Amino acid sequence: MRRAAVQAFRATRRAPVWKVAGRKPRAGFFSNSQALGLRRSASVGRYPPIIPASLQSSMHLRNFSIALISTAIASGAWYAYQGTVVTGADTASPSQIRTISTGVPPIAHAEDPTESTRRALLVHNDQFYTATLSGDQPLSKLTDDSDRRVLEMLTPEQATQKLRKNEESYLVNRGKGVVRYDIVQVPSNSPIEDDHAEKIVEVPSSVAATKEGEDSSDWMFWAIFDGHSGWTTSAKLRNVLISYVARELNTTYKAAAADPSVLFPSSAAVDAAIKQGFLRLDHDIVHASVDKVLKSNSRRVAAELLAPALSGSCALLTFYDSQSKNLKVACSGDSRAVLGRRGPSGKWIAMPLSEDQTGGTPSEVKRLRQEHPGEPDVVRNGRILGQLEPSRSFGDAFYKWSRETQEKIKRQFFGRTPHKLLQTPPYVTAEPIITTTKIEPSKGDFLVLATDGLWEMLNNEEVVGLVGQWIEQQKSGSSNSKSWLQGWFGFENNRLPVEQAQDAISEGQRRPIRQQQYDISGSADRFVVEDNNAATHLVRNAMGGKDRDMVCALLTLPSPYSRRYRDDVTVEVIFFGESPDTRTISVNEEASASEEAYKAKL
Repeated sequence: MRRAAVQAFRATRRAPVWKVAGRKPRAGFFSNSQALGLRRSASVGRYPPIIPASLQSSMHLRNFSIALISTAIASGAWYAYQGTVVTGADTASPSQIRTISTGVPPIAHAEDPTESTRRALLVHNDQFYTATLSGDQPLSKLTDDSDRRVLEMLTPEQATQKLRKNEESYLVNRGKGVVRYDIVQVPSNSPIEDDHAEKIVEVPSSVAATKEGEDSSDWMFWAIFDGHSGWTTSAKLRNVLISYVARELNTTYKAAAADPSVLFPSSAAVDAAIKQGFLRLDHDIVHASVDKVLKSNSRRVAAELLAPALSGSCALLTFYDSQSKNLKVACSGDSRAVLGRRGPSGKWIAMPLSEDQTGGTPSEVKRLRQEHPGEPDVVRNGRILGQLEPSRSFGDAFYKWSRETQEKIKRQFFGRTPHKLLQTPPYVTAEPIITTTKIEPSKGDFLVLATDGLWEMLNNEEVVGLVGQWIEQQKSGSSNSKSWLQGWFGFENNRLPVEQAQDAISEGQRRPIRQQQYDISGSADRFVVEDNNAATHLVRNAMGGKDRDMVCALLTLPSPYSRRYRDDVTVEVIFFGESPDTRTISVNEEASASEEAYKAKL
């Protein structure tokens, strides 16, 4: 029966009354197709997609749809959207999706109006078409000898569930200038290569200066880690980076406390402590692990200890001193921190607190060429030695070990041949660039930390404006859990209440390339507020906002194909403000996946 269906399908596809349809992509859209891992054949293939000639002139496919679904061509796919077609915002316009007869043998009984229906997307040869299937036929069983596989397209409700699966939110009632922080992670890789860590440390007056009548102050840490070539380096950072930095800060603050004339350590001293914590940890990961492995002479030990060195991770760590109100942002790599601050007009101003450190950043290119004179390929095509994009990171030992070390490890344990351009390592460093900002909790400052997966989709002003929009929506709610917003200034109900910078993209920050890839308009009316978690709100709008078809499609694509259109995304939003001091941190259940999944952190 299956063979007969396949033969009938192919016979129908070759019928002469149909014409091949396709639209040439806009100029520039596929110009970087090789970088995206996409290939478009000059021909349409042996069995090209077909549509009725009478419908051809009225149908168009948006660029994003062609490119997105072409990712799945490696396997072929039926994407099925369960449920009936809805109207309004949930319905794709004719300019977005072609609705046609696919030429598939009648596998469902459409003549029975009482049966449930499914929306399906047939993917083949860089084209996709919709069809309505009815009945209870299990789409997951549909296949043929061309290895056409099956994947059910997420409904909007399922997409929301996936977006919110890893969200966390905490209410900080410690009277120390922070009222709340929200977190979310949405994977693209399997397993996700991003990670994150947060810690609030109560510091006694013997270590840090405190206000009169107070016995302690708070050190607050938030950190996100963007792993690459595996998840082990970012997991290592999650476990120990804050501890490494806190130990160095403890030494620095104690030295300052010993001098009665000094209230706080100097800013330079704090920066030096943070840098020392970063560098000591990276030394332990990259070099101390080699010493231990060589002493053990065991492949099992080598596999365990060298894993964080062989993969890599960017790191973005923030340190907030509740007494000085100084916020330190330490960046190694291309994750980004942006501060939202109220401007004179009542709108928010986006203040970037970090620079994207890659082989395409002018300041990083200049540094690398100065450190490695006579090596013209130290940076090539925006990448270190033509391969690694971040110019600062943890791990990535193949850009830090000497050729001799790499040969020894390969000979005795495992590894790869050293890069042919390797001459004077290290080429990559974990030393962070640190910025210092005085926080104004009474004015409701907020901070957004995110891996580059978010910044590929949204720019600084959009992110800050979206959080401002979300705040206004939260303030309009009546729930008691919104009490953390009391005392914040109101503003007009604008679509995106943010000041547009004169130079929206600084020299050291990359543009959101996915907007071009998805063919997204710059109109702010594409955004929506549907989530109680501010970080989830940002990710939803990065993936399409009101365009639910795009959100569902991006979240449906499986790994590894999804990686061509969206990266792992980790976002944290920290809200500064005045809060009651009950010495507690509690899970905000309204904006968390589940209270059992996450413990309040202290």
